[in-house]
Amino acid sequence: MIRSFLLLISILASVNAYSLTLPKPSATPGGIVIMPLEGIDAERLPNAWYRSNRVMVVPSTDTPYANQAKWLAVIGIPLSAKHTDKQLLVANGISFPFYIKDKEYEAQYLTIKNKKHVNPDPEQVARWRREKAEMTAAFKQWTTPATTVTEFTLPAKGPFSSPFGLKRFFNKQPRNPHSGLDIAAPMGDPIWAPAPGTVAAMGEYFFNGNTVILDHGNGLTSMYCHMSKIDVKLGDTLNPGDLIGKIGKTGRVTGPHLHWSVSLNNTRVDPLLFVAEKSQ
Repeated sequence: MIRSFLLLISILASVNAYSLTLPKPSATPGGIVIMPLEGIDAERLPNAWYRSNRVMVVPSTDTPYANQAKWLAVIGIPLSAKHTDKQLLVANGISFPFYIKDKEYEAQYLTIKNKKHVNPDPEQVARWRREKAEMTAAFKQWTTPATTVTEFTLPAKGPFSSPFGLKRFFNKQPRNPHSGLDIAAPMGDPIWAPAPGTVAAMGEYFFNGNTVILDHGNGLTSMYCHMSKIDVKLGDTLNPGDLIGKIGKTGRVTGPHLHWSVSLNNTRVDPLLFVAEKSQ
C-alpha cells in the first residue's frame, strides 16, 4: 500500500514537472532557442552544453515539440552572437548545430553626471572586477530545484523605460549593450520575486548599486539592480510575489528605476521572453 502511494506521488510530481510553459523562442542575439534533442531517448535528463555553459533541458511532454523529441534544450543566445556563425549545442555527446537570425537593436544616448561611472579610476575598476566575478559565479551556478521554472511575472509596476538590447552610449562613449529591462517606478515602490528562487548573491555594487541575484535553478537566474533597500538575505528561499526590496537610484543611473536582468546558461537574454503578460 505504501509503495503504491509513493509511486502515485512520484507520477503526479512527474506530470507537474512536465507541464511547463516554455519561454517564447527567438533565434536572435539576446534571444532563446528551443532545440528538440532528436535521437536522445534516455530516461535521465540529458547533459547539454553551449559555449562552455550548461544548458537547461526539459521534457517535451505537453509542448508543441512532443512529436519531435523526448527532451528540449532551452538555450540562451548572447547579444554578441553573429548570425553568420554556426552555433553548436552538445548533449550526451551528440552535436546539434544551428543558426540564428540577425537583429538590429536601437541606440540609446545617456548623460551620466557622475563621471566616475563613465571612466572609473583604477581602484574602482578593481572593485568592479571583483564584483563582476561574484555576479558571474552566481550566474554560472547550477542547482536542480523540485519545480522547474520557465515563466516569470513582472517584478515591479511601471512603464518599460529602456528595453533589452539597446546599444548604449554614456556621455557619447560606446558601452556594452543594455543587458536587461528597465522598469520606471517611484522611489520606494516594491520589487517582487517573479518566480520561486533562492538569493544567490547580493551587495552594493559600483555600477549596479544595491543588487540581488536570484537562482531559479537549471541555469536560470534573475538580477535586480539600483534598489534603495534590500529586504532579503543571502540564501533566502522566495516564492512568487515575495518582497525582494524597493525601487531606488543607486549605482550608475539617471533616475529611480529597476534594472531587471534574466540570465540563462550564463547568458543575458530578453526578460520579456519569459513573461506571458506584459501589460502594467
